[in-house]
Amino acid sequence: QAFDQIGYGDFKVYLLDGATGSGKTEIYLQAIEATLREGKQALVLVPEIGLTPQTLERFQRRFNLPIVALHSGLNDRERLDAWLQAREGMARIIIGTRSALFTPLKEPGIIIIDEEHDGSFKQQDGFRYSARDLAAIRAHRLGIPLILGSATPALETLHNARQHRYQHLRLQARAGNAKPPEIQLLDIRGEILHEGFAQASLDAIGDTLRQGNQALVFLNRRGYAPALECHDCGWLANCNHCDARMTVHQTPRHLHCHHCDHQRALPRRCPSCNSSKIQPLGQGTERSELVLQALFPEVKVIRVDRDSTRNKNSMEKLLADVHSGEPCILVGTQMLAKGHHFENVTLVVIIDADAGLFSTDFRGPERMGQLLLQVAGRAGRAEKPGRVILQSHHIDHPLVQTLVFQGYHALAELVLQERQITQLPPFRHLALLRAESKQAQVALSFLQQARQLLEALQPASPALHYLGPLPAMMEKRGDRFRYQLHINAAQRKPLQGLLSALALQLESHPLASKVRWSLDVDPQDMA
Repeated sequence: QAFDQIGYGDFKVYLLDGATGSGKTEIYLQAIEATLREGKQALVLVPEIGLTPQTLERFQRRFNLPIVALHSGLNDRERLDAWLQAREGMARIIIGTRSALFTPLKEPGIIIIDEEHDGSFKQQDGFRYSARDLAAIRAHRLGIPLILGSATPALETLHNARQHRYQHLRLQARAGNAKPPEIQLLDIRGEILHEGFAQASLDAIGDTLRQGNQALVFLNRRGYAPALECHDCGWLANCNHCDARMTVHQTPRHLHCHHCDHQRALPRRCPSCNSSKIQPLGQGTERSELVLQALFPEVKVIRVDRDSTRNKNSMEKLLADVHSGEPCILVGTQMLAKGHHFENVTLVVIIDADAGLFSTDFRGPERMGQLLLQVAGRAGRAEKPGRVILQSHHIDHPLVQTLVFQGYHALAELVLQERQITQLPPFRHLALLRAESKQAQVALSFLQQARQLLEALQPASPALHYLGPLPAMMEKRGDRFRYQLHINAAQRKPLQGLLSALALQLESHPLASKVRWSLDVDPQDMA
């Protein structure tokens, strides 16, 4: 029914809102088939490079015609060849990450964005753009359909569907005999944890492996431990260049700042009190991998994070073992949450479900819901039933309760009500003017003067709010002090006009050459 509602040859945006495993990819494939029959090309965007080979392979099995991939993992020659084949019309299907949106097409017929809610579709530096939003502009100009697919749509997209700007197509059941996984909340308050794992979680992993199935352990922190602490005086290993703790890495052993990439050796003694009792604090994917390998030596433990997939084709090699179907344990970060189809994974254990509950970013609850349900959706995708264990210190938190017992749409409704009351997107439009400098006062002065320029151009009113300058959530990063000015507007058109006038004035501002500054419209990352 959803497929039958998709039209071709005219511009329309379709939100394909389907539970994980409900057959969204099958609808993409059939929509592409209909497009190809009309002699047109299809452009498909996926959020991660890791998904490109998997998607490419599935499409090549289905279609016996030229398909090319475009992403940053290619060298210049490979990228140019793919670009030329798309432009000449030789490549009929183009699959890529966000920058593939700009690929020239000889006969464009349809654009599809998988996991449209994913933050990686927004370019955060240099030329800032949202591939999802620009896809709507490109599809409109070409007069072709755009399909946005997700099990957990972005609140902006859901709002557009409710305003009837997008056609909302719901798939509420899993395909075939597959059933949604059973989600179990595990209260770990007062529990004795074994390196972050509750005993009930370890028992469930053991049972799953004995039955010949696979388990997935999700922890969204790479490295061995997120901090290094002295047991005697409480010293913590901080980055010299950022307001951040340094992450402990085990292979090779070193301290690593994931914000500015600064690295240094692990100290043998505490630099503050000379004690030898320095210890890693908290849990990372490396630590979980070692713990699980020691507890379950008879099976393979496969770690999937940015460190283990750094080399070309490393993702495919790691996942080949999973797709073989042999019992194993997958340990990974959000890289595992996106679109992967693991037929034999019947158990998902989420170690730290509370991370998103106390985020300082207003998008924190939305992202928490999306991530937890996307990870949960890796369980029980084929004939075998799936189970999800969600370890939490806050099982009675209203957001957790709503998500687990009523689902993502109930959570989205709750968060949308909050956003409407607090006048935040999607009910208002937001822009951030960011400035950073090695001298805090220079960045601050630049933004204070920028606010004066804004108020001269357009005084604050109910339709236009200014907030700041404020320090960024991480004020110092990479030896630079960072500040923000928030601009919140009721309507987009006046905001765009105001920002265009402001940008011209700032480019000739005396302080502009002394700071790094940028205008970010619809910011996805408030940090």
